Amino acid sequence: MANFKKIESKWQKAWRKKGIYKAEDEVRGKKNFYHLVMFPYPSGNLHIGHWYNFAPADIFARLKRMQGANVMSPIGFDAFGLPAENAALKQGIHPEKWTLANIKAMTKQLESMGNSYDWSRLIITCLPEYYKWNQWIFVQLMKKGLAYRKKAPANWCPSCKTVLANEQVVEGRCERCSTQIERRTIDQWLFKITHYAEELLRGLEHLDWPERTKLMQKNWIGKSEGALLKFRITELDLPIEVFTTRPDTLFGATYLVLAPEHELIHKLKPRIKNWVAVEEYIRKTSHLTEEDRLKDAAKKTGMELKGVTVKNPANGEILPVWISDYVLASYGTGAIMAVPAHDERDFAFATEFKLPIRQVIVSSQADGLSEELTEAYSGDGYLVNSGKMNGLYTEEAKRVVTEAVGGKLKTQYRLRDWLISRQRYWGTPIPVIYCKECGALPVPENDLPIKLPPLKDFKPSDDGRSPLARNEKFLKTKCPKCGKPAERETDTMDTFVDSSWYFLRYADPNNSEAIFEKEKVKKWLPVKMYIGGAEHAVLHLLYSRFFTKFLRDEGLLEFSEPFQALRHQGIILGPDGQKMSKSRGNVVDPDALVREFGVDAVRLHLAFMSEYSQGGPWNPSGILGSARFLERAVKLCSDALRSRSHRGVEASAGVPGNKTEAKNEINAAVSPRAGDSDKKLERLLHQTIKKVTEDIENLRFNTAVSALMILLNEMEKERTAVSCDMAAIFLKLLAPFAPHFAEELWQKVRKRSKPFASIHAEEWPRYNPALIKENSFELVVQVNGKVRDSFIIPANISEADAKKLTLERESVKIYLSGREPKRVIYVPGRLVNIVI
Repeated sequence: MANFKKIESKWQKAWRKKGIYKAEDEVRGKKNFYHLVMFPYPSGNLHIGHWYNFAPADIFARLKRMQGANVMSPIGFDAFGLPAENAALKQGIHPEKWTLANIKAMTKQLESMGNSYDWSRLIITCLPEYYKWNQWIFVQLMKKGLAYRKKAPANWCPSCKTVLANEQVVEGRCERCSTQIERRTIDQWLFKITHYAEELLRGLEHLDWPERTKLMQKNWIGKSEGALLKFRITELDLPIEVFTTRPDTLFGATYLVLAPEHELIHKLKPRIKNWVAVEEYIRKTSHLTEEDRLKDAAKKTGMELKGVTVKNPANGEILPVWISDYVLASYGTGAIMAVPAHDERDFAFATEFKLPIRQVIVSSQADGLSEELTEAYSGDGYLVNSGKMNGLYTEEAKRVVTEAVGGKLKTQYRLRDWLISRQRYWGTPIPVIYCKECGALPVPENDLPIKLPPLKDFKPSDDGRSPLARNEKFLKTKCPKCGKPAERETDTMDTFVDSSWYFLRYADPNNSEAIFEKEKVKKWLPVKMYIGGAEHAVLHLLYSRFFTKFLRDEGLLEFSEPFQALRHQGIILGPDGQKMSKSRGNVVDPDALVREFGVDAVRLHLAFMSEYSQGGPWNPSGILGSARFLERAVKLCSDALRSRSHRGVEASAGVPGNKTEAKNEINAAVSPRAGDSDKKLERLLHQTIKKVTEDIENLRFNTAVSALMILLNEMEKERTAVSCDMAAIFLKLLAPFAPHFAEELWQKVRKRSKPFASIHAEEWPRYNPALIKENSFELVVQVNGKVRDSFIIPANISEADAKKLTLERESVKIYLSGREPKRVIYVPGRLVNIVI
């Protein structure tokens, strides 16, 4: 479209002035529909990958609005975090200045997309009016014992100079900067997400989420059914408690293994004869991440605690005790009983250190013991070498063995509490005050927010303390309980706290008295459709579910899951097939494409270029085709506008009108007096309505665009059969994809008396089921299962007539050679198979 810049500006201004995308909490006769795309981080200019996330997602929102829903599609900025702070340090500016400048630029870019956002609900997480409620949530969690502080091993990034949660470590490296993680023991604040472990697991069952995402969360939560068993240290009345998922294999335990961090090790120091070597091993393992220690491919390392042995509670056998980095202090009890015959890791360890391997499970009672195991058998079976327990099957044996040795059946989870302390500046200050007399106290709610001071020196410290600790004005305060001098907590919160409840705030974004009004949230939540990256499966999505359940328990919500339906978009790679990044120089600037081809052509190309959930390398070659498609549609609609001929299609496709008129027009549409080309085009139109509707609803945008292209091709071939009403329906189908273009032509095609009645407020077309059925189909003819012929027959033909016509065909008579077929099998709408 030659004047696309003028048209885009014109309609974006008109939409803002009219407020057609502003979502009222209630609209009579319409159901609320909350559509949400994960809000962006204000890292700088949007590249084409950002567009791929936001623009196609808007197509879905526009469909729901035209289908009659009261749609809320808000937007905001996830504005705290390390990237802003690191960029600010590099450029010598304050992170707030850097962030707000980026938000201003990105807002302009997002507006240029023509997306149907409700900008009146904008939230920015680095502003005090938002992060005040981060602090309020922290205080509520602290009151309930679900926010707590402890000294424990943590993942330390020496480059970012801060602690990371386990979920933020990828293959032993910081997910942000890829620096190798160190393990440090420090004081830290955690949220007790494990309190909801079982509910987080059960809640996944009924969610309309991708199965892979649900599986990732299930695995991360990691439920294990097992038992707690006690091994007593020889000559000491001191137990070592182990957690095992296989108590049935107790008779096969040949040694115990403790995590290097296990608290008992230092207590046993006087008995450990090789303490110097043990201490050195503990020091070396302290630098490894949990992920590194659990890698299957990693060589098993360990050290025997010489002088320390334990007694097997099942048979009294004396067993050696080792330490090894493949056992974690954070999982179970930090101690395991090693059964190398029936556990792969134990088998590898026992093989490495030549420790005994004893088989106590066989797959069937007919099987004998293996002379020498070459690998661990971890399946179910029957007990052997287990005294009176011999012959018991696995499941029964778990209970019987546990009870026999005084153990306790228990459910364990892999999930760990969420570490939220960060030793950096650009984040929400943790609202805690430390008093020598009163201990750690939450900041009184009336004193919130504790504002982040505008530090000039916000560089991270090598000593592990937050830059806020250097600001005496911020640090020094009074105890809210006794009034004596006290100090504030100087760590800031993990930025995933910001995004763990932002979707709730959109329902009531300007509330200064409460986190949100319960009734407003009730009107909109839970989110009906949530779209965002799959990389957040065990971070943002898990944390959001945790916050939702907590706020429900606080009486603020009446639902347990935040997102009813979830869909992931794919990733647009650079033209070189690599992930887009400025360092690689493969970032594609959408602004340049918009200047050359227009917003709608870019939107259409993004929708068409690949399956939305898959993404792929950026290929600009098709964008010219999208622009030409729009130009062709302009010409077609212009021709139809000049003809002004009405052929009755509008009513049959769901455009409101008089019922009598609609009935007459539907009858006319299927009248045999209509020409074959008219009927063919009308049928295709209704088939396209059905396909485009279903494809958008399932986020199959590429096939929806393909259907529109096919329709346009046929409309061009039968140009004289294209009425103004048919052009109107075509524009409605195109409107979610090319909103500016469709709006411009709609005003010309419809010639409304009002100055502005937007196409995006119109009713979405409905197809007529009677018109999408084909009048005929190709019948395939098989003889003894092999295809020998095919021909066109009426769609409503009877089975008898189909068989009769088939047997009368000369090609079939040749194969029959005058014989009667043994059977004639008819598959309606598909084929006839003749058996001779």
